[in-house]
Amino acid sequence: MVNIPELFGSNVFNDATMRERLPKATYKALKRTIDLGEPLDISVANVVANAMKDWAVEKGCTHYTHWFQPMTGITAEKHDSFINPEGNDSVIMDFGGKELVKGEPDASSFPSGGIRATFEARGYTAWDPTSPAFIRDTTLYIPTAFCSYTGEALDKKTPLLRSMEVLSKAACRTLKLFGKDVRKVNSTVGPEQEYFLVDKKYYDQRKDLIFTGRTLFGAAAPKGQELDDHYFGSLKTRVKEFMADLDVELWKLGITSKTRHNEVAPAQHEVAPIFATTNVATDHNQLVMETLKKTAEKHGMVCLLHEKPFAGVNGSGKHNNWSLSTSDGENLISPGKDPANNTQFLFILAAIMKGVDEFADLLRISVASAGNDHRLGANEAPPAIVSMFLGDELEAVVESIVNKTDYEAPGKVPMHLGVDVLPEFKKDTTDRNRTSPFAFTGNRFEFRMLGSAVNIACPNIMINTIMAEELNQFCDEVEAAEDKEVAIKRLIRRTFKEHKRVVFNGDGYSSEWPVEAEKRGLSNYRTLPEAVAHFDDQKNIDLFVKNNVHDEIEIKARKEILLEEYAKEINIEALTMLEMAKQDILPAVSRFVKELTDTVLAKKQLSDAIPTSVETDLIMTLSNNLVSFADKIEKLEEAVVKGSAIESAQEKANFYHDTVFATMNELRAVSDAMETVTSSEYWPYPTYDQLLFGV
Repeated sequence: MVNIPELFGSNVFNDATMRERLPKATYKALKRTIDLGEPLDISVANVVANAMKDWAVEKGCTHYTHWFQPMTGITAEKHDSFINPEGNDSVIMDFGGKELVKGEPDASSFPSGGIRATFEARGYTAWDPTSPAFIRDTTLYIPTAFCSYTGEALDKKTPLLRSMEVLSKAACRTLKLFGKDVRKVNSTVGPEQEYFLVDKKYYDQRKDLIFTGRTLFGAAAPKGQELDDHYFGSLKTRVKEFMADLDVELWKLGITSKTRHNEVAPAQHEVAPIFATTNVATDHNQLVMETLKKTAEKHGMVCLLHEKPFAGVNGSGKHNNWSLSTSDGENLISPGKDPANNTQFLFILAAIMKGVDEFADLLRISVASAGNDHRLGANEAPPAIVSMFLGDELEAVVESIVNKTDYEAPGKVPMHLGVDVLPEFKKDTTDRNRTSPFAFTGNRFEFRMLGSAVNIACPNIMINTIMAEELNQFCDEVEAAEDKEVAIKRLIRRTFKEHKRVVFNGDGYSSEWPVEAEKRGLSNYRTLPEAVAHFDDQKNIDLFVKNNVHDEIEIKARKEILLEEYAKEINIEALTMLEMAKQDILPAVSRFVKELTDTVLAKKQLSDAIPTSVETDLIMTLSNNLVSFADKIEKLEEAVVKGSAIESAQEKANFYHDTVFATMNELRAVSDAMETVTSSEYWPYPTYDQLLFGV
């Protein structure tokens, strides 16, 4: 039996461990840095480093690593041992403040968007004391930021920390308008993580899964998700054992893994933690994704985090539950029992509404990836149109303010289920909307557009920066007014009136919504190239530069990285398809056709009276398909060659979507048609039947 309270955080250099192992003065100085952002003195770092090393060595660690999040979307680590020579033939275990505070990884081997040339290698990692160090295997992991020799951020953590700081200042400034003196406000996030599990023996036979994370070929299985029987269904024994081990590993790392269940598609599942400060939640989500993969291996399975590993069934995303809380625990996104008269909440809600409307392009860009393009708007995820869901109650409040009419609260309605033995309870004042990209869910907003593999730092950088900008604009206006109370009410009404076009409580999957959204003037960027083209629009540059989250160089670099990564991913998929098509599928179908032909000839040799129409028809169908298949192969090869020669990152990404990806779909369609009529003895790969139902 696992003792969860004793196990939880046992591999984390957390607050309890620091309080136990650090001198009081050192602990207090470090806490001021963590809680209030005060600079950290090197003398404090020296004491912390030594205590951290002693703790880690006692737990069996031999190495430490500066753990950071480069622009690859995953994490990076370089392991150094604690040993230092003492004399000619002995060593000591040593770790000082300098090693804790700073590292020097190679900065030219990570995506930089032109910030670093190949010959310019120096980069720096800097300790992030706001996210606790932890142990994995025999290594002490130290969360760090990563920057270039010239100071530009080359990672996702640095701008996230900047955005959290600027938002905290803006939120504290806002609360002063309402008579509250708060020193810090934290953005918090609870990211729900979806994933697929497949049997490793099948995975190892699929080049597409190995190289790209998704199936590039594959006909639908006879059964998919149409019966809705997998969602919240009983966990298979093997999956439940995996989930039990996963929870233990996450709890050791101080990750509050709370919920686990089957998701909609066969072989799809979800794990969800309790919310944490955004920086810590981001680190934790990276650890969740890494731990999912490592734990799956121990159970003879592979965890797929691609947004769309299988055609025809739901892809995977993650829901970014974002909120704001003061240091003493007040949730600023909670409307309270009387939202119509909660002016502070309405003020913040107005800022959110304005921000989502004005910077919808940045929210869309923050979730853009080649994999996520498969999901958005595909009746399994929100559409690519960014809108807000407020629910009936809040929308009615907004309308009453805009129209200057009285608001009548609906009150709590009891739920009667028609059975005496069942408990009676009060239903919520509003429903939920799973088709909304940015949905209010009681005391937070759920940003539902994220793909399963995305680093959640990206969307939260956007949300935090946008909110800081809007709150500061509001404060500028109110602080300059003679009557602040009147100014606040006028601002709220004006903002609701000017930006309510972004509120949509209806069905985001309906064919009418894109038409309606266009009438409202809302953007609909369906693909990454289309969305990312707007990353460096002047209003976006101004937003980041003004709030000291990114400089213009960093913005343009990130745009370049996203476009280059997109083209590279599609190129890898295309090359993988070509290899599978030419080396495996085409020869396999040809061999099957030969067997059919031999069967026809043998029948005819025995007697012309024996019917051969079934085999003959199948030979004709497959032979024609093979001709078409070969033509599509040649067409895709030509497209890849042409795409590789394009130099402009934007033009290249556009071409890979419009031409290369489109041609890949044509090639797949022919292959999937052949798979349905080719003998399973000849088909070279595990099928969807095996992949989706083989665990």
